[in-house]
Amino acid sequence: MKNKSFITFSLAVAVSAFGIISLQSCSKKLEDAYLNPNNPIEGSIEAILPNTINQMTSTAAPPTGGGGGSYGPAAEAVLLGRYIQFWGVNTAGDNYEQMGGVYGTTSDNTGIVWAMHYYGIGQNAKYIISRGRDQQKWDYVGVANAIFAFSWLTLTEEYGEVILKEAFDQGRDQFDYDPQSAVYDTVRQICDSAIYYLNRTDGAVSPANLAIGDGYLYGGDVNKWKKFVYAIKARSFAHLSNKTIYTQKGYADSVIKYCDLSLATNADNAMQKWVGGNFSGTNNYYGPYRGNIGTLRQSAFIANLLSGTAPTSPFTGIFDPRTPYLINENANKTYKGVVPNLGPSGLATADQPLNFWRASFSSTSVSVDSGRYIFNNLAPMPIITAAEVQFVKAEAAYRKGDKALALAAYTNGINLSFDMLTTTYDGRIPLTLKITPASRATYISNAKVIPATPSALTLSMIMLQKYIAVYGYGFNETWTDLRRFHYTDLDPATGKQVYSDFTLPTTLTTFNNGKLVYRCRPRYNSEYLYNIPALQVIGALASDYHTKEQWFSLP
Repeated sequence: MKNKSFITFSLAVAVSAFGIISLQSCSKKLEDAYLNPNNPIEGSIEAILPNTINQMTSTAAPPTGGGGGSYGPAAEAVLLGRYIQFWGVNTAGDNYEQMGGVYGTTSDNTGIVWAMHYYGIGQNAKYIISRGRDQQKWDYVGVANAIFAFSWLTLTEEYGEVILKEAFDQGRDQFDYDPQSAVYDTVRQICDSAIYYLNRTDGAVSPANLAIGDGYLYGGDVNKWKKFVYAIKARSFAHLSNKTIYTQKGYADSVIKYCDLSLATNADNAMQKWVGGNFSGTNNYYGPYRGNIGTLRQSAFIANLLSGTAPTSPFTGIFDPRTPYLINENANKTYKGVVPNLGPSGLATADQPLNFWRASFSSTSVSVDSGRYIFNNLAPMPIITAAEVQFVKAEAAYRKGDKALALAAYTNGINLSFDMLTTTYDGRIPLTLKITPASRATYISNAKVIPATPSALTLSMIMLQKYIAVYGYGFNETWTDLRRFHYTDLDPATGKQVYSDFTLPTTLTTFNNGKLVYRCRPRYNSEYLYNIPALQVIGALASDYHTKEQWFSLP
């Protein structure tokens, strides 16, 4: 049965780039699901969509066991978050904190987004699109296209060249890679398709029926899905800021246009919700129940930025009231973090921060679910937020030369960040540490935070406030930003680093040949076992392939 897949009841069939079908676990036994091999049972798209949405954060093997694994950006960020210094680990000598990776090994580390796209989302989204068209459920078709656009953009910005034209062709066993520029074009085409279908109200379109499959993201609200799509499209133009076509084709105007059509308030935020219980896939990936981040600790970069102790930051000397919401204090009731590759070295015992589950620095577990922010079992996990969109708009306006618009968007972004924390993540914060109208007003009224005139706004201010606003969840966006600025590029307005006080590891892995990380290699357990000729063409057999700069960040 080449090129035809039959989807199981509760989850989905997953097809790799090689067309290999792997059945994820069903709600019934396999022999019950296929009583008649000549009349296979196809799963409803309402039952397939929840797991497809869940892949945009992180999924897990279903309760009955079987395939699936933990796919999605949140799982990937356990490692990639070290490149961008969201966090490090509580021991010294970590490979990823030396900008290293899995090169020369058989590990699938940093291959999770590859698996998310080709195994977890790809064929499922294609199936929803196909069956949705047959059933005239245009809203499902639009949502599946929206997820597919997100997935393609996330994929290419992690790996660079990927399999595009030949993907999901089950008649092949080897696949050629396509240039990144083609993937960007495809993302925008898919976004346009998503909007077309989400705008349709004929056929079997039904908000109540869409809510069956979309119970834990947007609840079947197609208007919010359209805003999500426009956010993806805005990203696709914003991320090309280094390229000559950005100016030649007026991409800054495109960014602003699509930001204005996108998420405007925190009610529009794309946030994966959880029901909890004794099943990994129904709990936040960063919560203690799933036990995935026991060794992670906040970085010195974020701790110094928030507490106002970063020496060259534009916000030096200003304590950010969001600090206790985002990171954890130490025994001294101050906020410090780990330096890349050093673990506790250089931190006095009393300066070592609590872990993300509010246990001691040395502990890798917690007895109760006491994590704040996104680090507890039921915490909603943001995918894209209105705050991010405003900072994307601010950067585009700044590059265009419209600093008044840039300042307005920048100010909106900060306020939206505050609002999201005080409405969604306020419940676990002690009363004495909560953001108050007075503390917020003091921070925002400081001209070092929000300048009195547009001319005083800098790129560094925009990018650092964006870093704070998406801390913890905006890993792909932040890594793309840092690579656009080559980690340590200078702000022309100040002569200082755009990401001021972002300090690179003193030791890089030997595989890097003195260079920084700009991509991940494709997933080992597909490409490096079966697709060697294609890997050779793109240079992916080189030990320093991960340091090859991507098309999106080159001029």
